[in-house]
Amino acid sequence: MSENALEPFEVLCPCCQARLRVDPEMRAVLSHELPPEERTVKDLTQAVMGLKAEAAHRQAKFEESMKLEKTKKDLLDKKFQDALKRTKDVPVTKPIRDIDLD
Repeated sequence: MSENALEPFEVLCPCCQARLRVDPEMRAVLSHELPPEERTVKDLTQAVMGLKAEAAHRQAKFEESMKLEKTKKDLLDKKFQDALKRTKDVPVTKPIRDIDLD
C-alpha cells in the first residue's frame, strides 16, 4: 500500500450506537456491528409478576365488558319503552310535503 492511502476507520452511530467501519476513499460503510441488546427485565420473578398483573387487568376488563353486554339489552328495552310512552299520546298527522305548501 502506498503511504497516501487512507485506512478505514470506525465510527459509532449516534442513533443506534452501532459500530461502523468506513472507507474514506470510497466513502462507504464496509461493515457494521450492532450494539449488544439491553435486557428489558433485570429479574425474572419481576417479569413473571408483571405478566400476572397484566393478565389480571385483562381479565377484569373482560368481566366488566361482559357485565355491560348483559345489561345492554335491558337498557335498550327500557329506552324503547320510554320513547314509546312519550309518542303514544302524540296524534298521528299526515306529514306536510313541499308540494302541499304551494
